[in-house]
Amino acid sequence: MDHVLARVKRLTKKPFFKLVSDHTLYENTNINLATCVPYSPDHNLDEDSWFKVEQFSQQPFCIDLLKSNFDSKDYDDLKKEQFANISYVFAVQGDNFYFQKITSSLFIRKKIIGFGEAAAIEESSNRLVINDQPDAIYFKHADTLVFRNLAAISGIFKGIDALYREATQQETEAFLKSAFIELKNNYDASKVSKPNRKRIALAMDSLTKMSAQDKMDILAYIGDYCDQKLKFDQTTKKFEISTDDELKLLLYGVEQRFYTTLFGQERRIANSVRPVG
Repeated sequence: MDHVLARVKRLTKKPFFKLVSDHTLYENTNINLATCVPYSPDHNLDEDSWFKVEQFSQQPFCIDLLKSNFDSKDYDDLKKEQFANISYVFAVQGDNFYFQKITSSLFIRKKIIGFGEAAAIEESSNRLVINDQPDAIYFKHADTLVFRNLAAISGIFKGIDALYREATQQETEAFLKSAFIELKNNYDASKVSKPNRKRIALAMDSLTKMSAQDKMDILAYIGDYCDQKLKFDQTTKKFEISTDDELKLLLYGVEQRFYTTLFGQERRIANSVRPVG
């Protein structure tokens, strides 16, 4: 039997309550886990794609609800006075859990016209809109969480936004002091945008995995592709960085985002990548 439950705000001991039983809330969600994309903060999803986090029960942001066997008898029914305090709902369908974040805009408290056998005015009542697709799904047998928007589920899985890591102020300052960077026009860490701080975190991880020769090759690769947009001093082996856009190009280069098309030999930048195979 499928169930729909709600998480009530400001309750810590028993925050979950039953809403509806014997109803399948999400009927048209068909997801192939093999085609889902391992989460990367710099990846732009296709319209029909989902991110995934595998071994989710081992993650520090996995909620206890998903770590134990679900039994609907362990939950009381939601009381009317608690309705406005719902923070999210989840449907238990088979062994899988479907989550939806609840915001004030999803509550309907307006007088409406209902169409049955005849049109009729229905007085204002509390109604909650359920979206066509959930914000996240936990597949218990695969121990995998899938989602499309990290911000939408950060209130459900506290701490999951750690997946979206930005370089700290200290890390940003340290990166800008790298041997291959020379700052110009008073550009410094205070002027680095949030997207570039995220890219710095990714670039730092990539650079730590490179050998000294790999790093030299990367600089040559960036210099080749960006010779019209980035100044590279062949003597000092430094890129001049004076704007946030120049820093973005450098960071894209570290992540090897530049490529040349097979036909036409057009040089391009990939703003989103994923491994093949």
